Parts: sequence; structure tokens; C-alpha cells
Amino acid sequence: MAYRETEKMRNRKAEARKRIIECAHECVAGGGFRSAQITRVAACAGVATGTIYRHFESKEDLFAEIFRLATQQEVDRVAAALAIEGDAITRLETALRQFADRALRGPVMAWSLIAEPVDPKVEEERLKFRRAYAELFEQAIREGIEEASLPHQDARQSSTCLVGAIAESLVGPLSPAQTGNADQPDNNDHDPLVDSIICFCMQGLTGTRR
Repeated sequence: MAYRETEKMRNRKAEARKRIIECAHECVAGGGFRSAQITRVAACAGVATGTIYRHFESKEDLFAEIFRLATQQEVDRVAAALAIEGDAITRLETALRQFADRALRGPVMAWSLIAEPVDPKVEEERLKFRRAYAELFEQAIREGIEEASLPHQDARQSSTCLVGAIAESLVGPLSPAQTGNADQPDNNDHDPLVDSIICFCMQGLTGTRR
């Protein structure tokens, strides 16, 4: 008689997978992908190491899933910021400012998503999500050109440059050597840095000083 998985067993597996993902995310948020050792994740989730490999073929697959989930949240937040009322300049500035603020207030996770050296599978996900950000910015730039709040430009190229500029400008401040590898308190110390990043990005889009 063929084995048939029960609903109870499926629920137990789903719960174990959820705990593994939550604990892996916690490890990455606390010390980056390098600190998310499988043994540590298993101990946190209360499962055997082998259980993890029943849900994920490899450590790289687990990390890629953590990267997808964490970055999708950021993409969704950027999309929400670009959907607010106002012209394209206002919406783009809001989205960029919020992105930079969140990154600097959670530097460990932000570094992991933006710049930490990672396995090829995770790097592949990183490239996919950079394109996702660029597509959102491209649409907003096209809308700005149509409404004449932005000068005519290659929207696709500008959006790619925008993603590159904000990511590169955050690499130094987010570096573990700079942050001490620990989240910083919520304060206004980052405002001048964020202001300078946003000023550069918006000058590039509008061709004028703001």
C-alpha cells in the first residue's frame, strides 16, 4: 500500500519549514549570511541539521530563499512609496529616502542584501531584484517625462544608474567595519548622509540642483 502523507504531517512539515526560514532570517539579520551556519539555524529552529536538508537541497538554496523573502519586502515598500500622491519627482525622492533610511537603521541586513559576498545562487537573486527595483524606478521616470516634471531621458538607463548609485553610496556606511556589525539606534545621525545621497540622485534625474 502506497504511503499517503496525512494533513497533520503536512502541517508539521510546513511549520518546521517556517521555523527554519524565520531562524535563518534572524541569523542573517544579526550577523549576515556568513553567520548563518546550518548548525546554528537548526539549533534555533529546534530541528536536526538533516531536517533542514529535507526542506532545502543545500545551504545555498536556503540562503537564496531568505534573500528572496527579505528583498521582496523592500521591493514592495519601494512600490508603495512610488504609489503615493504627487508628481514623479516627489514620489521618487520619497522612495529613495525611505530606502536609504531603512538601510542605515538596519545595516547588518541591508549589507547582506546589497553588498555582502555571497554564493552564486544568492548573487543571482540579487541581480534579479536589482532589475525589479530598476523597473519600478523606470516606470516612475517615464511618468515624470510624460507629465513634464522630469526632462526627456532614457528612462531605462536612468533607472539602472539610480539603482547603482544608491546601492554603491550605501556600501561604505553599511560595511561591518563601519557599523561594528550591529544595528544602530534610531536617531537623526544619518540625515546628512541620506540628504547627500538623495540630492545626488535627484540632480541626476532632473539635471538641476535641489
